[in-house]
Amino acid sequence: MTDSEKNVTISQSAVKRVRELTADGEFAGMNLRIAVNGGGCSGFQYSFSFDDTKNGDDRVIERDGVEVLIDEVTWDFIAGSELHFAEELIGSYFTLQNPNAASTCGCGVSFSIG
Repeated sequence: MTDSEKNVTISQSAVKRVRELTADGEFAGMNLRIAVNGGGCSGFQYSFSFDDTKNGDDRVIERDGVEVLIDEVTWDFIAGSELHFAEELIGSYFTLQNPNAASTCGCGVSFSIG
């Protein structure tokens, strides 16, 4: 992978939704955090949460004033991905379009590495 392919990007739909969620209320002023944990139907699963703490090993990606936090271990799994916010009949959710995933489950929350 080239350096530009290793970046994680944020889609406009994700920027819009993070802004909406962090404008006021429970998540006001927080950043979205992406993590990868073991589990799910494919071996690994994505976790999306809001956090007001930037850790020393976090990489911070930014688009249009929205910052997303990703720890170093997670970065290795998702480098080259795009964060997206999907609105479908089954619901609305954050998802990653991850070129490193060998397979994903139907909901796009869990994946395997080949």
